[in-house]
This record gives sequence, structure tokens and C-alpha cells, in this order.
Amino acid sequence: MSHNATNWAIQQRGLKPTTRIVLWHLCDRHNPDFGCFPSQHQLAHDCEISRSTLNVHLDRLETAGLIRRVTCFDPVTQRRRPTRYFLGFEAPPSPEKTDPCPETGDGLEGLETPSAPAGECRPKTVDAAMPCPDIGHGAMSDFCAEPCPEKDQSRVRNLDNNPVREPLSKPVKEEEDAQARDAIFDEFFGKLLGALGFTPESALPGWWQGWPAREHVRRWRDDLRLSESKILEVAAATRRDHPAPPDGPKALDRAMERASAPTSSKAGKRRKRVAAPPPTEDELAGFYADMVNADGYLPPSAISSRVCEMLLVRGLVTPERLRMRGVL
Repeated sequence: MSHNATNWAIQQRGLKPTTRIVLWHLCDRHNPDFGCFPSQHQLAHDCEISRSTLNVHLDRLETAGLIRRVTCFDPVTQRRRPTRYFLGFEAPPSPEKTDPCPETGDGLEGLETPSAPAGECRPKTVDAAMPCPDIGHGAMSDFCAEPCPEKDQSRVRNLDNNPVREPLSKPVKEEEDAQARDAIFDEFFGKLLGALGFTPESALPGWWQGWPAREHVRRWRDDLRLSESKILEVAAATRRDHPAPPDGPKALDRAMERASAPTSSKAGKRRKRVAAPPPTEDELAGFYADMVNADGYLPPSAISSRVCEMLLVRGLVTPERLRMRGVL
């Protein structure tokens, strides 16, 4: 960790929050003696972002001139080693040390890291056509979309052809159907206003404006089960008792409730008119005779003296049967 590096990162202005976080963690990994060379996996873990997102912000920092990346490879195996990051406050690499390396054929021979001897570093734009002798794969760069056999994922973000495109919030068919239903309801709402005496030229009261009034009318249809024609009929009938149009839909609630209630009230009256007549004496005598002649339990108070007389007169039971059942 270098205090000079982190202080320098804090002083930078005009960066987006995530880009500033990447720069700060780069400076936090900077060593005053050996430089800055964290792996992308470690840097993405520190910043809590994906490696593809990390490369986007590293490109922004390099475009702004705050960092410079130098790709490093092993001179023997050609395997990738952690990138060397030169921060903006550091002295840039000496231009005179750009002769090709005798072992790798790349420039920047003099750039060294604590874990890499001279000749390991070369510029970021590497010829990807030369395969690695061990893994048979070219150098990983921004131009290779295939993942390296020894890495989990490619360092290249495969962006969509249209990065601005967003997924639809809901299917187009449902949205079109909803718009069609709204248009039909708006037409019905206009007819309702006409039935109440509002003309297109007149100004509507505040309670009839906006979506609350429409939702109130929808409840007449959905909750009270009134058809649109019935609602228009009731609205026109209210004008005969109240010549002035109502101030809002709530004033018509009682009329709409009465219009939805007649079916149930008529059914109740019909049930009262067709109620069964009371039983005759012969029917009562037959009912009690079955109770006396049966073998089940018979409470003594179930048969009164009047019922006993009715049974004996009609000959439905005998006096002995009544005594045996404990009635006489």
C-alpha cells in the first residue's frame, strides 16, 4: 500500500463512482518500490464487480491518462502474468528502452517487476497469432472472444449489438388489449356524462375529472354487476328527480344499489307467497300415531290429551298401546 498513491487517487475529479473505486483499489495495491501489478481476479474481488465490468473501467482510466497497462508474459512458457499498471503520478517507462527483447522479440525490455526478470513485459497489443508452446493458445487480449483453456472466462465482454435495447415490461398483445379496453370505456364514460346532462362544451366538476371518477364508475359495473346499458338508464332516470347534474359519481351510488337489488327482493316476496299451508288434523293424527306405534323412545310430554283423543277417535291406536307407551 502506498499513501502517496491513494492520496493521488482521492484528488482525481470527474470520474464516475465505479471508475473511482477501481482507481482507488489500484492505488491501494501499489508498492512504492516495485509498482502495481494485481491480478484481474483480485482486483475484481476488491471492487466487487465482474471482470468484464472491470475491464470497461480500466479502459476509461487508460483513456483518461490516469493509468497505463503493460501486458506481461513468461519468456519461456508465454503464459500470462499479472499486468503491470503504471499510475499517473509515476514516471512513464523510458522511451529509449523499446528495443525488441532478444528472447521474446517484444519491446519494453527494461520494465521489470519483483517477480519477473528483464524481458518479460511487452506492450498490450500483442500478436495473438503466435500460439503458446504449452497450451497452444494465443495471448489473451481484447480481440479474443474465446476463453483461455486455463481461465474460467474470457476477458472480453460480449456486448449486445444494441446495448440500448431494454426488455419489454409486458407483452405487446396485452398492452394493445388494455389500450383497446380503455378506449371502449372512455366512450361509455362520455355517454354517461351525456345522460347526466353534461354537454361537451360545459366544464366538468372536479369530482368527475381524472381516473378516480372512472374507477368509481367501474365499481358499479364490476361490484354491483350492472350492465352499461342499465347504468345509462339509471343515470337518465335520476335526472327526472334531480334536474341539476350530480357533482360527482358518489351521488349516484344509492340509485345504482337500488337498481342492482330488485332481483333479490322479488325472490324473497315470492317465497313468502308460496309458503306451505299448515297441516290438517288428519295429517297430525297420522304423524303422532306413527310415533306411538313405533318402538323408539317416546317422551311422555310428546303426546297431549287432545292428541290422544284424536288418535282414539280415528282408531289409529288402542288404549292398551297408549298405556304401554306411558302416555295414559
